[in-house]
Amino acid sequence: MIESSSGAGVFDEAALVARAKAGDQAAFAELISRYERNILRLARNITRNQEDAEDVLQDAFLKAYEHLDQFQGNSKFYTWIVRIAVNESLMRLRKRKSDKTVSMDAPVETGEETVAREIAVWEENPEERYGREELRAILEKAVESLALPYRTVFALRDIEELSTEETAAALGLSVPAVKSRLLRARLQLRDKLTRFFKRKGDDAFAYL
Repeated sequence: MIESSSGAGVFDEAALVARAKAGDQAAFAELISRYERNILRLARNITRNQEDAEDVLQDAFLKAYEHLDQFQGNSKFYTWIVRIAVNESLMRLRKRKSDKTVSMDAPVETGEETVAREIAVWEENPEERYGREELRAILEKAVESLALPYRTVFALRDIEELSTEETAAALGLSVPAVKSRLLRARLQLRDKLTRFFKRKGDDAFAYL
């Protein structure tokens, strides 16, 4: 942790990266400590497998360390490590040959879309009817069911809270493509969760 002049702990990513590039292993360890939970969660969301996610975490930081001299600082270090982790996760999926979704490079509509159909909305917070852990499991299952391109964009934007521009940079996509995939992901999740709670007998739904 970098100390500010007032003595309070302040995380300074740029300073840590500079120290790490100069050979300070403790600085790189601090970067790992700062981001490892996020990277593990991201890898798990993409690979849908805890063991693969743990391997991705190790491989991503190892590659980042080995190629740290190639990091030019044009983006945040976190965006850079996210891109490495995404690539490692996709490699895991290709090796498993079990993910039947389309490639991340598959063409998509890149313009903003308008929703021409009715979508169910929740009039009552589902958390009032379901326990926090149960609701989290329901949401995770719904996210895992998304096709790979949409699942990855949703994980970066809505779970890891990267900006649209950072997500585009991490995935090698255009900003409009990210917006399009995110919209599709959110609509699909809305539909999946609506159907789930309907099946559970939840009457707290109204159609627009």
